[in-house]
Amino acid sequence: MKLSQRLAINYIRTKFKVLTALSKKKAAEKAFDLFCTPQRRNVKPLPKIFGQAENLHFRLDGVLIRGWRWNPVRTGHPGGHPSERKILILHGYESSVTNFDRYIKPLIKKGYEVLAFDAPAHGRSGGKKINAPLYKKMILEINNRFGPVQSYLAHSFGGLAVSLALEELSHTTDYRLVLVAPAAETSTAVNSFFKFLHLDPSIRALFEKIIIKKGGVSSDWYSIRRAMKNIRARVLWFQDEDDEITPLSDVLKVKAENYPNIEFVITKGLGHRRIYRDNKVAQSVVDFL
Repeated sequence: MKLSQRLAINYIRTKFKVLTALSKKKAAEKAFDLFCTPQRRNVKPLPKIFGQAENLHFRLDGVLIRGWRWNPVRTGHPGGHPSERKILILHGYESSVTNFDRYIKPLIKKGYEVLAFDAPAHGRSGGKKINAPLYKKMILEINNRFGPVQSYLAHSFGGLAVSLALEELSHTTDYRLVLVAPAAETSTAVNSFFKFLHLDPSIRALFEKIIIKKGGVSSDWYSIRRAMKNIRARVLWFQDEDDEITPLSDVLKVKAENYPNIEFVITKGLGHRRIYRDNKVAQSVVDFL
């Protein structure tokens, strides 16, 4: 971590200590606001293949959402069923779909129409804040405008969002879902956030009340383990033992429930982000889809 980053983090920690002493309610509100505000935005130059895509956009709650489409579906194509399927790529927190360029050509080769959008407050989309209900809403809107989408490739936060969306989307066992190091439990993310910023545990309950007020349910509800009971799609789930962002312990709880539609692949040494860039993982993903 750079010196400037350490100084910024220490400043935020000190700020919250002072604010908590003055008003725990205000501290909880500010903490929730920060939790929903990405601190980095990926706007690196577009990979070459993005220049071959059709540019798409729409507005979601007033925020401009930008995306790309390759190989638009042609109904009745001689290739049959595979050529008539659509796949949606979903990125993680403080990431962008541009990081998944290596998957696009192989998916096109399989006959997929490929859709990829940056979530609110990410990449080239507008907005400053993101949360699970909003990300889920984006996925539902993409299905409504450009779908139906039968296959999904999702990393980290995108994995949680698509799991929540699939609960509401009519789908069958013919659907495919690839989860790569997904954010399995929001409660884990909140606890890690509190630990990282040294937030006073006394404001945790107030933080939870804000989540309930915003979405009508507690942080425990935003859970892939809970959502999986309502997901019929075939699932290929990758998780690395050394992932410090989305821990293996959360994944093992789902694995222990022995869902017949989920195949787990546990890797070692790839961490949270290298895992989706790994050539063997990428090949397994494309083969599954």
